[in-house]
Amino acid sequence: MRTSAKFSRIAAAVALSIGLSSTAMAQVTSSELNGKIMGPQGNPAAGTVVTVTHVPTGAVKTVTVNSGGTFSLRGLRVGGPYTVVIDSDEFADQTINDVYLELGESASIERTLEPAAQYENIVVTGSQVSSLSFGQTGPVASFDLSTLQEAPAINRDITDIVRIDPRIYVDEGGSNGIQCAGKSPRFNSLTVDGVRMNDLFGLNSNGYPTERMPFSFDAIAGVSVEIAPFDVIYGGFSACNISAVSKTGTNEVHGTAFYDFGSDSLRGDSLEGDDITLGGYTEKRYGFSVGAPLIKDKLFIFAAYEKLEGANTFDRGAIGSGAINEVAISQEQLETIQSVSQSLYNFDAGSVPSSLANEDEKLLIKLDWNINDQHRFAFTYNYNDGNNFAESDGDADEFELSSHLYERGAELQTFVGVLYSDWTDKFSTEIRVSRTELDNLQRSMYGNGTPGDNDFGEIKIELGNETEDNADDLVVYLGSDDSRQSNQLDWEAMSLMFRGNYYFDNGHTLTFGYESDDLDIYNLFVQHSETSITFESLEDFENGTNAEIEYGYAYSGNLLDRAAEWGFKSQSVYAQDEFYLTDDLKVVAGLRYDWITTSDRPVENTEFTDSYGYSNTANLDGVDLLQPRIGLNYTLSDSTELRGGVGLFSGGNPNVWMTNNYQNTNVLGGEVEGTYANLFDGSITWVNTEDGVTAGPGYSVPSDLDAAMDAGEGDNFESNNLDPDFEMPSEWKISAGLTHITDEDYVFNLDLLVSITQDQAMIKYKGIEAVGLTEEGYIDYDRNGYGSLELTNSDETSTSYSLTAVMNKAWDNGISVVAGYNYSHAEDTQPMTSSVAFSNYQYRAFTNPNEDVSSLSDWNIAHRFTLDFRYTTELIDGYDTTFSAFAVAQSGRPYSLVYSKNEGNAIFGFTPYLDSGSVLPIGAERNDEESPWWTKVDIAVRQDVPAFHKDHSAQVFFVIDNFTNMLNDDWGILEEASFNTVTIGSSNPTPRQGDASLWELRLGVNYRF
Repeated sequence: MRTSAKFSRIAAAVALSIGLSSTAMAQVTSSELNGKIMGPQGNPAAGTVVTVTHVPTGAVKTVTVNSGGTFSLRGLRVGGPYTVVIDSDEFADQTINDVYLELGESASIERTLEPAAQYENIVVTGSQVSSLSFGQTGPVASFDLSTLQEAPAINRDITDIVRIDPRIYVDEGGSNGIQCAGKSPRFNSLTVDGVRMNDLFGLNSNGYPTERMPFSFDAIAGVSVEIAPFDVIYGGFSACNISAVSKTGTNEVHGTAFYDFGSDSLRGDSLEGDDITLGGYTEKRYGFSVGAPLIKDKLFIFAAYEKLEGANTFDRGAIGSGAINEVAISQEQLETIQSVSQSLYNFDAGSVPSSLANEDEKLLIKLDWNINDQHRFAFTYNYNDGNNFAESDGDADEFELSSHLYERGAELQTFVGVLYSDWTDKFSTEIRVSRTELDNLQRSMYGNGTPGDNDFGEIKIELGNETEDNADDLVVYLGSDDSRQSNQLDWEAMSLMFRGNYYFDNGHTLTFGYESDDLDIYNLFVQHSETSITFESLEDFENGTNAEIEYGYAYSGNLLDRAAEWGFKSQSVYAQDEFYLTDDLKVVAGLRYDWITTSDRPVENTEFTDSYGYSNTANLDGVDLLQPRIGLNYTLSDSTELRGGVGLFSGGNPNVWMTNNYQNTNVLGGEVEGTYANLFDGSITWVNTEDGVTAGPGYSVPSDLDAAMDAGEGDNFESNNLDPDFEMPSEWKISAGLTHITDEDYVFNLDLLVSITQDQAMIKYKGIEAVGLTEEGYIDYDRNGYGSLELTNSDETSTSYSLTAVMNKAWDNGISVVAGYNYSHAEDTQPMTSSVAFSNYQYRAFTNPNEDVSSLSDWNIAHRFTLDFRYTTELIDGYDTTFSAFAVAQSGRPYSLVYSKNEGNAIFGFTPYLDSGSVLPIGAERNDEESPWWTKVDIAVRQDVPAFHKDHSAQVFFVIDNFTNMLNDDWGILEEASFNTVTIGSSNPTPRQGDASLWELRLGVNYRF
């Protein structure tokens, strides 16, 4: 049995540690407190009453210690302080003050009571009796409110916080997505107050359903990231689960207000000696939060509001423009394109994009009701609406004028109600009901947002710059991006969760539950509905000659017939036993079973059925998975604990992949194309002309293509289908770790994680067969059936490794440090980076487009060092000054050297059809190149100043992102390949990433009351 002596020695180190903490219960909204209460002789103190009071709200929970001397309380609010009273009729009472609980924490109190004759009541503090670093079964990172308030979070996003853990890489050069141990952000799950807020459909690479974090930063009380939890309540992810819980009102009125400001004048203007031209912009953010009692000790309210008035900046320009990344187009060529577009095509192609204003607005309201000592109810409403302006074709060999940008955004609403109940000392339940609604926006810059009602189609101009290896060829884009000409998405999700906990007298805790998630999707996605016109040279564009036009529509003439409307229900049941096998060995063992039901099927394509003998109407109905899990925690000594476990996990596969199979059947619509010698010699009859413009290219459709569409002749593009034997993708996680605390109060954590995939989702091309090898050694394919892109499972397993070491230390002089290192080697068979089946199939490096080969993951960061530093002092007497810094040094993202698009396509002779530069030389492996290392430091300085009231606090602050680059413009430069492939011979394989490389300063004020 562990003794309380351990806790008194390590208390100071643990109380001030940041980062890795105790086992966090995934997808929960509360915390847990359990413990052992023993008598003076080490005998169980059965019958002792433990009363736990949440001081800010007055909520009280009471439990009686069982015959084994143990107790357990669940459903406690995150944070504190709590007061714990141990009341014994036989021994001296004890009172523990200032107990704080983290999100999902299973905190332990182990106390040995003293004889009543010697003591009447012993009073201690929480830091003297519990260790937040002990009790884990798997690797997890937890971050408390002080971390949220003090870390240099320039984005006011949890990504600024979770990156402190070396296993968690945030893609600052791209989408800002959270990448856990080398896995795709699409395989994460994000929950807020127990409700999934990850991207359920799968369009966004940042993992959010919205453009930015969908809730106010000041609304968060705590965040945890579980990478390999072995509790069966975890579901819906195979990379990591990110849990956040909102604050709550208390018996006192408390609140915050903030304002911060940034602009182009508060940002770097040079990189590596090059003067950089940035578009002018200003950004400001402001917001407030307030918590208050509506009925003291009974009913509380909390609200948080936040608004961003910001800007998107773009870092590409013509040669000599001073842009961060100059592409292979001259200013003369650019001006010619703009002039010809206006004079010949009657269309304003726009300018070189520099900056565009955007907005984001968030609101969270939470009601918390102490019904009585046995029951508590919480209701949360969350709203987010925001937009961005984005590039669609931003590879190194592509360049977009402003008319080709598009606006993207989302309006999200969530409603959640949770009832926590303690029916007896032994039995407690949690019931949660939630609803999420999302209205997505994907709108061309020159469209009004109505599907099929954009003003002008897409034009692509291929510029050959006469390099032998085609490495510096460039495609210039103008007009409405082809993927936003008809694009509309809405989805709704309803969730129900029932979870019970029964605590037996023998110390076993039974957890059991049922969960269901209903998702209904409406998605319209038709490319080229306003046409896409390709010219193979600038001269052809100037003359309107040799143009290839693509046109996509519905055969019925009603574009909405192409929409996919479908839904499914995902359900789970689970049961788990948690117990001590010995006094030192805790075991958590259970089973989780997930299954899917749906009655919706894609429309049948008879050509597909005739070709393969089975239908394209397969769906997810009946797909299921049994997931066994076991976690162990062993106390080796008073200062060292071992942990480990093994479990199967599944989830995070974007539903857009399945939606493709409903939408792209080639039954209700398709694509047609034609090549035209001259667009302006009168040989073409133009139809379907937009209102108020002259008939012609971009505004109209050639009549022969329109007639072919009406006749149902669109068959140039492949259909999508689901493998009827599709299995639920899953991943085994195996972990081992230890926590050790030295006599000097250094806290060390070491974790090894091995993950092994099963049935990875991938796209394969049907309708082709290998007939031999080419002279170069590539597979030679012939057609042998109807062409289709099939969502199926990989037959390969991919094994990934992660080794992590973290040290926490806090000193009495106000300094605290968290330092960490992670080594990662993560693999997959197909990265599945896109929402479109055709793109998933081709946008990865390969020697055989149908290959099923495990290779290094696109998201792997082999080495990552992190440092979180805090120092609080008083530069002004009576007012705190807090210095904080985050430093990272990491190896670069991997990439592949591939042939140019034309060379790669020629190798396979357009069988299967390819449209990307993705073909590897024979003998090369995917992702066998690596971008340069990146090192940077972010800092924040916060100075307390006089407030309006003695009980209030005010603060002025500044945050500098990439302070390294401010010190020297050669430092802090992030260089990465675009989309992990680079054409062989490219003069700039890893271009600078402007947003991540340039330093940025924000000034602001905080007020707390």
